[in-house]
Amino acid sequence: MQTSRTFLKRTRAGAVVKVVREHYLREDISCGAAACRRCTPCPAGPGRGLGLEAQPRGAASSLCPGPHYLLPDTNLLLHQIDILEDPVIKNVIVLQTVLQEVRNRSAPVYKRIRDVIQNPEKHFYSFTNEHHRETYIEQAQGETSNDRNDRAIRVAVKWYNEHLKKIEDEEKIQVIFLTNDRTNKEKALEEGITAYTCEEYIKSLIANPELVDRLACVSDEGKEIESGKIIFPEHIPLSKLQQGIKSGIYLQGTYRASRDNYLEATVWVHGDAEENKEIIIQGLKHLNRAVHEDIVAVELLAKDEWVAPSSIVLQDEGQNEDDIENEEEKENILKTSVNKDMLRPTGKVVGIIKRNWRPFCGMLSKSQIKEARRHLFTPADRRIPRIRIETRQADTLEGQRIIVAIDGWPRNSRYPNGHFVKNLGSAGDKETETEVLLLEHDVPHQPFSQAVLSFLPKMPWSITEQDMKYREDLRHLYVCSVDPPGCTDIDDALHCRELENGNIEVGVHIADVSHFIRPGNALDEESVKRGTTVYLCEKRIDMVPELLSSNLCSLRSNVDRLAFSCIWEMNPKAEILKTRFTKSIINSKASLTYAEAQMRIDSATMNDHITTSLRGLNKLAKILKKKRTDKGALTLSSPEVRFHMDSETHDPIDLQTKELKETNSMVEEFMLLANISVAQKIYDEFPEFALLRKHPAPPPSNYDILVKAAKSKNLEIKTDSAKALAESLDKAESPTFPYLNTLLRILTTRCMMQAVYFCSGMDNDFHHYGLASPIYTHFTSPIRRYADIIVHRLLAVAIGADSTYPELTDKHKLADMCKNLNYRHKMAQYAQRASVAFHTQLFFKNKGVVNEDAYILFVRKNAVVVLIPRYGLEGTVFFEEKDKPTPRLNYNSEILGNDVPADLSTEISSKSEPEKKKKKKLQK
Repeated sequence: MQTSRTFLKRTRAGAVVKVVREHYLREDISCGAAACRRCTPCPAGPGRGLGLEAQPRGAASSLCPGPHYLLPDTNLLLHQIDILEDPVIKNVIVLQTVLQEVRNRSAPVYKRIRDVIQNPEKHFYSFTNEHHRETYIEQAQGETSNDRNDRAIRVAVKWYNEHLKKIEDEEKIQVIFLTNDRTNKEKALEEGITAYTCEEYIKSLIANPELVDRLACVSDEGKEIESGKIIFPEHIPLSKLQQGIKSGIYLQGTYRASRDNYLEATVWVHGDAEENKEIIIQGLKHLNRAVHEDIVAVELLAKDEWVAPSSIVLQDEGQNEDDIENEEEKENILKTSVNKDMLRPTGKVVGIIKRNWRPFCGMLSKSQIKEARRHLFTPADRRIPRIRIETRQADTLEGQRIIVAIDGWPRNSRYPNGHFVKNLGSAGDKETETEVLLLEHDVPHQPFSQAVLSFLPKMPWSITEQDMKYREDLRHLYVCSVDPPGCTDIDDALHCRELENGNIEVGVHIADVSHFIRPGNALDEESVKRGTTVYLCEKRIDMVPELLSSNLCSLRSNVDRLAFSCIWEMNPKAEILKTRFTKSIINSKASLTYAEAQMRIDSATMNDHITTSLRGLNKLAKILKKKRTDKGALTLSSPEVRFHMDSETHDPIDLQTKELKETNSMVEEFMLLANISVAQKIYDEFPEFALLRKHPAPPPSNYDILVKAAKSKNLEIKTDSAKALAESLDKAESPTFPYLNTLLRILTTRCMMQAVYFCSGMDNDFHHYGLASPIYTHFTSPIRRYADIIVHRLLAVAIGADSTYPELTDKHKLADMCKNLNYRHKMAQYAQRASVAFHTQLFFKNKGVVNEDAYILFVRKNAVVVLIPRYGLEGTVFFEEKDKPTPRLNYNSEILGNDVPADLSTEISSKSEPEKKKKKKLQK
């Protein structure tokens, strides 16, 4: 049967057009019930689910003792997704009407419900009621689309109950309608439909009382529950916000809470305007219930109300709901007189455009009131406010890492309301803490699905004649790899040999991952979603399955491997005479560590082919590095540590800063050269579609902390160009303070902007500031970076070794991909730092008191931020306050914020060594 749907649509230009679409209705759509013989058997396919059980065996309900299926409406699915994901809840019908509404309103919830539908153990079924002849309804005149959808859901429930009555079975199956909408429930009951709220149904599950804790704290209509004293201003409705943003009354931006001061945040304004790009928000009422990463609307305050970034460290200690006076006292501390030059554009949050809430990991702060059900949850991320939850399991959850979701933030509540989602395990346990840091940094770490693994090569694998097509056989070359100890995912290998004409041939050979991962299949989609491999202290979260990362793609020694080679002909001055690219087959002759390669280079007795090759590479690398630094490339520093692990317990038994050898620099130089050469090639061939990487020059104000720090030691740092900066850093030496130059380079790293991937057709600025290169990309690590796989595909098309596909030449899709890759890359870095932080804590756990030299990086009003070079450890030491204990070191994996540089040579002391004349040390 064919009908038509008519609706009005607003165009980008603002005009309203009438759209008429053909709409086909069918009678052969299955109800999904396994016991139904009237319907065609349920097709188990993508998005449909495996169907409903013949005799539903869900949790026993005191309200519905007989067999039943559940059918939720849209609001219930949006707000109670944690309940629906629980293993107890099975046999649920998800209507097409509901799925479409959820898709439009929340992409994360839509993805979660699709995953649940695909889970065969859950028996969820997606019923296409909008294309079923007996469940499709037209929108009545004067009826809102929301009311029409509610009616469509009720019609589908009634149809299901009538349809299932015809099943010839002793026990009839009932369909229970779940809704938190009071009006919808009343109408359902009037129409003879069995309907309950989510809370009524969950509380009826006698055997599963713990499920009550997972109920979202919302009213019947899915709104926040408000009562009592008003603390915050009302949020302006979205329609008025959008008008205000258009007219310039309000500014839209991303809200970023401070790590160091819970009463301060910044809003990064969207758009190209440089003016008021960053707005400071200070004080509880001005923050107005915004949460880190929300998209908010901000109203600028008058200039005489502008403030300076705070230099005080304030941590929320979990206030009583009524103790707002204490908050106001803290706010007054922020409002001290400052130099007018330090004032910044200041505003207040007037409304929320988009919430970016996610499930948060942390710990329960149990209420002191006996038998209380309300408790505060403290998130692991200091930028997230505490969350008030109700739970009967407080005694069990104390000392555990748990997950909590925010439900809403009423005006009368100091903290947002939320609900308990999941217990991860004991705090301090290695597995638990690793799970926490992966979840907190949104690192996809679930095992690869069967759909993904099905696209791997079948073992035993060998290189075929077809694989050799368009490939050069380079197995005769003396190729070797140089990597950190224990590396199994070897991306790159090198060779160097003298040619008969006196020139030198140098080759960089990169694992040909794109040969195994073909565009658009499940393996490719999973790889792009993960974006990068994440390296933690004792484990690796692979971007691609282990068969590829540690075996077939890894350029291990003495096995044939497929590669993508970049080969230069150079003269002894390291000037490039010719460059060529080819797909190849190689056989690495040695897999060396940096130390082993360095030992060969330095050895007076070793003169074999590999050693000779390494010496040639090292000599050329030194020339290449000098050329780069002469152009203005920066040599920066960051305190990096490596752990020595106990072979049985895997606990850290020693901790030391990483020592870099000449061979580290040697490999780096040729990787950089390969990346630059490939970037130029793919841009020449695809000026609109090349995936490149840029590093923007920092704005001059970023260098303030560096310039002031150098000035404190009577040194001048010039920042007008990368070359000037590099030269002044080289000269910044102090004979009495040898570590000064390293500290200044660490500070310079903090001043830098983030390097990002971009599509050449969507940007004009290609320059890489840190490398002083006009063009750059990533080509050399396709096992651990998805960007490199795209670059390999572009290069393969450029040299005629592979064919293109539509998405590869769609600059908008490439730009979206770059956005995801930049996010994944950033999150991976943060996860790695958090892993180092946790293992550092493990290392010091049984050490007792340790005395070490520390240098002050920044001074705050009530604390100093220090660096302990030996351990690469950075933390905040609070000054002693009246009636409080002596200074303590709080270790942060990352220090951000508006820091005031100190005299960098100052060392600090805890109060335990007051009058001693000896060299002062920090006590941890």
